[in-house]
Amino acid sequence: MSKPALSWKEWGRLDAVALAELVRTRQVSAAETVAQAVEAARLLEPQLGAVLETFDDITSAPSADGANPDGALWGVPLFIKDLGSTIGGRLAENGSALNKDKRSARTDPLIANLHRAGLISVGRSTTAELGMTYDTTTTYRGLKVTRNPWNPDYTPGGSSGGSAALVAAGVTPLAHSTDGAGSTRIPASLTGLIGLKVSRGRLPLPWSFNEYGNATIGEGTFSRTVRDTAAFLDAAASDYPAGNSFVSGKSPTHTFASALQRAPGKLRIALSTGAWGRATACHADIAARTREVAAALQELGHEVEEIDDSIITDWDRFWPSFRTFWLGMRPAMWGLPYEDGIPPELLEQLAPMTRKFWLNAQRYDKRDVLRHQAGNNAHALRLGEFFGKYDALLAPAFAIPAPKANGPFSLANDRDFDAYINELLDAGRYAIPASEAGLPAISLPAGKDANGIPVGVQLYAKWFEEARLLQLATQLEAARPHWFNTTPPVHVGTRD
Repeated sequence: MSKPALSWKEWGRLDAVALAELVRTRQVSAAETVAQAVEAARLLEPQLGAVLETFDDITSAPSADGANPDGALWGVPLFIKDLGSTIGGRLAENGSALNKDKRSARTDPLIANLHRAGLISVGRSTTAELGMTYDTTTTYRGLKVTRNPWNPDYTPGGSSGGSAALVAAGVTPLAHSTDGAGSTRIPASLTGLIGLKVSRGRLPLPWSFNEYGNATIGEGTFSRTVRDTAAFLDAAASDYPAGNSFVSGKSPTHTFASALQRAPGKLRIALSTGAWGRATACHADIAARTREVAAALQELGHEVEEIDDSIITDWDRFWPSFRTFWLGMRPAMWGLPYEDGIPPELLEQLAPMTRKFWLNAQRYDKRDVLRHQAGNNAHALRLGEFFGKYDALLAPAFAIPAPKANGPFSLANDRDFDAYINELLDAGRYAIPASEAGLPAISLPAGKDANGIPVGVQLYAKWFEEARLLQLATQLEAARPHWFNTTPPVHVGTRD
């Protein structure tokens, strides 16, 4: 491209709200912001491996996919994760040979909401195959390893690792994500970003499924500032078509952006870095970072109480139930058009661990599904009781420091499956319950680990209290600004 409209340093630091203001005041055009985002992605792709494609036709026609020039976020580019909501006519492969070269027939409601707000989709970001792990390595088009901009030897997490890497590296201020067991909050944690998982029913799901089939999945974004997260949520929640999903019937009386202007008041916050029913302890450095955030919240006037994690829910019942879902039910929800399962020749094209997920799922039957549904109800009731006593829960986002890229959680590995699953659940223990119960939770940056990779913490709240989480995040952003909007070594700002 010709000289970019903005310096790379400025581009990499601007958040979405500020960039939209530059477009609104005609200091830059939407065509220029799209072109700069596409060029940023091209420049960093050799180091990040985070992009599947850019929509180069959008550079000459920013509204081609429906982006609204009158929207509040007009001109802000974002990448769409290759899993979850899709754009009509664009590829939607879910990181898998099962969907290779498949195109979406219809734009999903969430993306339509984002486009109506003026956001411009500029490409697809990488995902773990079918969203099944905390690493983003795919094999269906040859080995592709997505890497962390803080150190390319490490993973940015998964399954939304591509979107996280792009936002952390300054390519775009926002990127789309999904979260079914921490797939937004864990990559946010490992890349120094803000990642919000909304309440079940807050945002519309793709036309192709609803919460009857998959109660854990939600969609969201990565951002570098809290106000961007609020602006994205206002855009994403602007319309909820009847019939495609559970409708919450609970609309905010104010915008999420306006909620940031109000303090949450003094809150009672529970703190836990415990085992949460798993066999291994939280890594000591991660627990220490979480306690630093607890101290910051106390300085802000909140009451923080360290609790025995046995009061959160019945972990002895929770983990077998969730394991039934993740291993026995989730593979059956991959949207396959095959009545008799995956044809053998196609099964062989899956990554080794993905193939083991499918084969393992055949051991489960309808009785297991019913037991999971009963367990899910019991967990949600216990968590409801817990949030009758506490306004929020503070915990780590991930129980271990960042793993290596294409490392222990990669689906390209060919490990013992039970060992793999136990390690996966141990590491994700703090993220999974919010997905299972449909609670809102937000991951926030809290410094770095001994390897120089970011560490995130997580705040839970009761159902539909995203505004409270955003208010707490705003307080922490103001009190500890050095934790937020940080610049990793792999970043567009180094291009000037």
